[in-house]
Amino acid sequence: MTAAAAIDHTTANALEVRDLRKVYKGKGRVPDKLALKGINLDVPRGSFFGLLGPNGAGKSTLINILAGLVNKTSGHARVCGYDIEKDMRSARRALGVVPQELNLDAFFSAREVMEFQAGLYGVPKSQRRTDEILAAMGLTDKADSYARTLSGGMRRRLLVAKAMVHQPEVLILDEPTAGVDIELRQQLWEHIRALNKRGTTIILTTHYLEEAEELCDQIAIINHGEVVACEPTSKLLSKLDAKTVTLILDRDIAEIPPFLSRYDASLTGGRRLAIHYKPSEVAINKILTDVAASGLSIVDLSTEEPDLEDAFLQMTSSKYQD
Repeated sequence: MTAAAAIDHTTANALEVRDLRKVYKGKGRVPDKLALKGINLDVPRGSFFGLLGPNGAGKSTLINILAGLVNKTSGHARVCGYDIEKDMRSARRALGVVPQELNLDAFFSAREVMEFQAGLYGVPKSQRRTDEILAAMGLTDKADSYARTLSGGMRRRLLVAKAMVHQPEVLILDEPTAGVDIELRQQLWEHIRALNKRGTTIILTTHYLEEAEELCDQIAIINHGEVVACEPTSKLLSKLDAKTVTLILDRDIAEIPPFLSRYDASLTGGRRLAIHYKPSEVAINKILTDVAASGLSIVDLSTEEPDLEDAFLQMTSSKYQD
């Protein structure tokens, strides 16, 4: 039995990263750059996992190391139990990557792109699903069109299709919907969700935070080469101690009553009063009591919870890092 065959690749984690570091060597007077500072990360098998962070945080470096495009400086990483160096072939076969760059051969048709990629992964012709995948990506009518003639959104979808030719256990989507219109974006996510339900682990990086909030069951935030948060999405959002209650009053008022000046309040249009507060410090019942004590009557009321963008900004701000 070979060393690779002896490995238990049925581990509960699709991705395991331990103390992963990457240093880009400087040249001349340019100093070395520490891109990854000993990252530790577990991605559960079958999850829809968000990997977020500002530009330059280290996301692309991590993805490129996993894909074998960049050599790590130190540390370890496994894909479905396979070490990315010791079991390189098995690790890469378990992984499909959709890069940010539109790296398609301009002189290949969409079908030829798919067939060539399948050949690189050794997928027998009898097992290839080229037409099925192209149809899922809405590219059936472009199957014989050269890649150079496709729109930006179509090329993006072709990249997703290309990454799926060998039916990887883990699919990394690096900004997959950049330049894709709303209708086609929804079609793409419908297919990706179906893949996830069938057991494919999805790792998503995106600047559309509303997408990550809606799709991902767990999120890691990377900043300055470090993981600053890694939790279920709901738990991550619950840590934000901020809330807004908006009150519609029964009459116009010229200014915020003195009894409510203790709050972070704003008045719009004379009768729309927004009060921002920390639930850990004040209960909404106290706010409503103070509103009534000010002689105001409420016609309508709505509350607003923090979203993933708030969490992202808080956890990547210099104040948070300090």
